[in-house]
Amino acid sequence: MLRRKKIRGPGEINAGSMADIAFLLLIFFLVTTTMDTDVGILRLLPPIVEDVTPPDKVKQRNIYEVLVNDADMLLVEGKPMDISDLREGAKEFMTNPNKSEDLPEKSLVTRAECKQQIGNFQSYLASATTPEEKQNFRKGLEKWEEKLAAVELLGEYMELPGSAVISLQTGSKTSYDMYVQVQNELEAAVRELRDELSKNKFNKKYTELSEILEEEKEMIRAVRMVFPQRISEAEPVEVGSRSES
Repeated sequence: MLRRKKIRGPGEINAGSMADIAFLLLIFFLVTTTMDTDVGILRLLPPIVEDVTPPDKVKQRNIYEVLVNDADMLLVEGKPMDISDLREGAKEFMTNPNKSEDLPEKSLVTRAECKQQIGNFQSYLASATTPEEKQNFRKGLEKWEEKLAAVELLGEYMELPGSAVISLQTGSKTSYDMYVQVQNELEAAVRELRDELSKNKFNKKYTELSEILEEEKEMIRAVRMVFPQRISEAEPVEVGSRSES
């Protein structure tokens, strides 16, 4: 007698591990998905300094005051200025070509002075008794060693005083577009001065130098010693009324 073969349907799928797979996929997408980030101007804020020199002790000639009020009007040193003139104004402040008494008084950095100061700080460091003294003297030593390295590459140069700074302040209602334009002009002023110096000394623009190459890295440091980028930004304030006065 022939027996009929029992036809079996498709086997059941074991869904016991589906929850684990779904969880792993969720984790994968969370880790690999990129989130949109806010776009702005990259700035490394200076550290908080407790012992700040009072404003009345800072020479006014060493501060280049740039103010953008709530109506996006540009005021430089208390006077209206078109933004197209801001770059040249900042360059004049940093170079003081006519030795104006209203602009920073620059001093000559010589090889002899650098070596003398290096010797002094080496002696100070050797006789220091506290960690604080050693740290301060070591910083002073490093500063003069950097200046000497700049002199070796560029020759003797005129240095801006340490208190020379471009002070930027905006109104609480200043547009972001105007803020970016002012920032771009101030940064372009420093960049152009660095390019001119580097082109003159190294036959290559500063913006073309690479920090990957050790030789060019030293060139970059030297150029920055001559033209540091010191742009100080204050908290936005209500300055709309100034445009009416």
